[in-house]
Amino acid sequence: MSEIILMSDARVAAVPVQESGEPLVDVRDALLTDDRKHEDSHGAEVHLRRSVLERLLAAQSLLPDGLRLLFVEGYRPPALQRHYFERYADELRSAHPDWPADRIRTAASRYVSPPEIAPHSAGAAVDLTLADADGRVLDLGTAMNASPEQSDGACYTGAGNISGAARVNRALLGQVLGSAGLVNYPTEWWHWSYGDRYWALMTGAPAAVYGPRELVGS
Repeated sequence: MSEIILMSDARVAAVPVQESGEPLVDVRDALLTDDRKHEDSHGAEVHLRRSVLERLLAAQSLLPDGLRLLFVEGYRPPALQRHYFERYADELRSAHPDWPADRIRTAASRYVSPPEIAPHSAGAAVDLTLADADGRVLDLGTAMNASPEQSDGACYTGAGNISGAARVNRALLGQVLGSAGLVNYPTEWWHWSYGDRYWALMTGAPAAVYGPRELVGS
């Protein structure tokens, strides 16, 4: 298995950002959007940078007839990202009181990105899955946002402890999204991004084109 680079890795933080200023746009008229409530984000989650949405539409066009992308979450305000990260880190501290701070940060970043480099807060990342023509979600091996602890590691994109059908569906999702220029965070099969620091590191781009921003004024 190839090395998994986590969001907490210093190589990610070292990537410069050359902010393009591209606006955040509402995806609801363009993509099938999950109707679960994101009360914490007050509707911010249905936004993405314009070019990210365009790439998702390109990816969707590559799917077999009868399948489509199901958008679950995009933009996440920086303050909310920090809350999610600190909450999960607190859970890890309670479970592992002997772990030093750097180990807690690394472990937390398997599931929630450190807020200062979070792709979601740049409007560059999307959590999504596959659905059929009737909107029924396909089997991709775990529930959306299952943590490594909850899923026994099955949330990792390359996990072996999932069904053959789930493996096929993950491969299809990866094929179309990769073809459209997005990169996966390998500890979360549902998380894909374009234009952020992690994307830049994975693709060899000289800089990220999107950094964390607030939705207001976009």
